[in-house]
Amino acid sequence: MATLKTNTLTGTSTAGSIAVTGEGNSTTTNLQQGLAKAWFQSSNAAVLQDSFNISGGTDNGTGDYTFAYSNNMNNQLYSCSGHIIDLNPRICNVTSTATSSYRVVYNNQEDEDRDVANANDINGDLA
Repeated sequence: MATLKTNTLTGTSTAGSIAVTGEGNSTTTNLQQGLAKAWFQSSNAAVLQDSFNISGGTDNGTGDYTFAYSNNMNNQLYSCSGHIIDLNPRICNVTSTATSSYRVVYNNQEDEDRDVANANDINGDLA
């Protein structure tokens, strides 16, 4: 088996586009589009504990946080997913997305805002 070592991969027909053959060898996926563009783990005060492409968090009030990107998204039409580190049931609601940030509110089952420690990842196209 050969080992390929490189610092840069560039597509031959389009520099920023590399197709990767998927499992089963019947489909391809675009490498850049298949990567998470940002992720973070934060405390219940929007303090980043670890992150990728997140420059900081803002605590807007109980359970209401805004997280800013280090490198903007191409548009505000991207997806966010997350999980909450809490023993009680919580609901994660992304309330707005922008190219430079997104806002999320966490609620309990009674629809009351609650502070939580959380982790999220963001998928889409970078600017």
